[in-house]
Amino acid sequence: MHGRAVMRAFLQADGANIDVVYAHNDDMALGVIQAISEYGLRPGVDIIVVSIDAVKGAVQALLQGTLNCTVECSPYHGPAFFDAAERIHRGEQVPKVVYLEDRVLTAEKAADLRLSEVWCWGY
Repeated sequence: MHGRAVMRAFLQADGANIDVVYAHNDDMALGVIQAISEYGLRPGVDIIVVSIDAVKGAVQALLQGTLNCTVECSPYHGPAFFDAAERIHRGEQVPKVVYLEDRVLTAEKAADLRLSEVWCWGY
């Protein structure tokens, strides 16, 4: 995992001054969590870890307390695009901007989720 290797280097260079890590996807964050643990610190406690995707491993890390937050990206970008494309093709007006709702998951929210409520649990 690249997140693990990069985090190892950061920890070796300046581990005492790292308070928060943002990873742009959960797989990176899971590598970061592993590197923090190997370094002898507690991920989620000594260093806050935040990421994006809400894959199964990240939700499990939330429940274990090693990940502080993950943002679940909406799986509906594709359908929203094709809906807009079809409307344009029919000559209809579409909004310039379409916002899709993402969810912020923390340990408290993850504990209340059912499998069917997290869209990318299959990853």
